[in-house]
Amino acid sequence: MSKIESYASVWDALADTPEQAANLRARAELMQQIADIVKESAWTQTEAASHCGVTQPRVNDLLRGRVSRFSLDALVNIAAALGRRVHVELEVA
Repeated sequence: MSKIESYASVWDALADTPEQAANLRARAELMQQIADIVKESAWTQTEAASHCGVTQPRVNDLLRGRVSRFSLDALVNIAAALGRRVHVELEVA
């Protein structure tokens, strides 16, 4: 009989280490906030790409939540291009 594993989050299930899970979680949260800005601005993907300083296919990846295609650095750069400052806060895990 196989044992069923449970995880604190989907990121914990996908990642090999707690560090990787934390990185995935941070990237996903930042991507969601950027996607919200794009949607609230009612930009087309081409307009969003211009504002974000990336290509339209990159905006498509972002809006579709393709976390693996973005580094934290890339997401911070996109946020900065949108005139946003990224604030990092540490919590006890």
